Amino acid sequence: MQYRTLGKTGLSVSALAFGGSSLGGAFGPIDETEAIRAVHEALEGGINLIDTAPYYGATRAETVLGRALRGIGRDRYHLATKVGRYGPEAFDFSAARTLASVDESLARLGVDHVDLIQVHDLEFGDPAQIVHETLPALARVREAGKARFIGITGLPIARLLEVLDQAGEAVEVIQSYCHYCLNDTALADAVPRLREAGVGLISSAPLAMRLLSDAGPPEWHPAPPLLKEKCAEAARYCREQGMEIGRLALQFALANTEIHAHVVGMADPRCVVENLRHAAEPPDETVLAGVLHILEPVHNLTWPSGKPR
Repeated sequence: MQYRTLGKTGLSVSALAFGGSSLGGAFGPIDETEAIRAVHEALEGGINLIDTAPYYGATRAETVLGRALRGIGRDRYHLATKVGRYGPEAFDFSAARTLASVDESLARLGVDHVDLIQVHDLEFGDPAQIVHETLPALARVREAGKARFIGITGLPIARLLEVLDQAGEAVEVIQSYCHYCLNDTALADAVPRLREAGVGLISSAPLAMRLLSDAGPPEWHPAPPLLKEKCAEAARYCREQGMEIGRLALQFALANTEIHAHVVGMADPRCVVENLRHAAEPPDETVLAGVLHILEPVHNLTWPSGKPR
């Protein structure tokens, strides 16, 4: 396992991180016993960063994760969760809800602190409220010893950078999703700016929420039809070459060492073992070139997220 320093936090985090959305059933029903085994398999394999949120599975992900972490030394993992999003259309970035949410998450997770507390999908909030109310509330959380570092998350990179510009050193980590994948590398453009500021960088969903998989995306996936079509074509090409596109997508993402961690949802222990094995191998450059050629017409094609501006 490769480990990278998460910006100015100084945390040494595994390049492959465990994503908690799958524990909440985001990609289909889960067997809780197997999901707990998946967490244990990840820790045994050297993964030490676990990212979750109360939104995932309507708190189920945090609850299952708390059961999985019971009895495991707190020094064996770095734990990240979020505030602000609680349902598909349920957002509350107020200070009062933020403070209560942290306490609720700590209770579900069975810990007295998290290593990283993040504003979840901030593009659905008012930037002024996030800068002047949500982030100061999280600073109080940190002062109380309930979190060590503060971050922001969302899909639109421009929105993240806008809040970073206004909040300055109050933000120590940025997390975006689906923006460092075979089909979309927009996050790489932000690297120089974040590096200069010492901001930690986490990319989640290197398989683009299963766009880059043989199974294909779930029904709720918001990608436009053309993007789905080209990703399916790339998956077929990989199969013809004896390669699973998810494997290639993971290896492609991990090869970028300037992104400190790549979060992958894994609720099945067999998936964890497979991802750990693939993470130790470089991508096949010939197949990679073919896939990038197929995806070139939709490179950085994304979808809207958040309040209209």
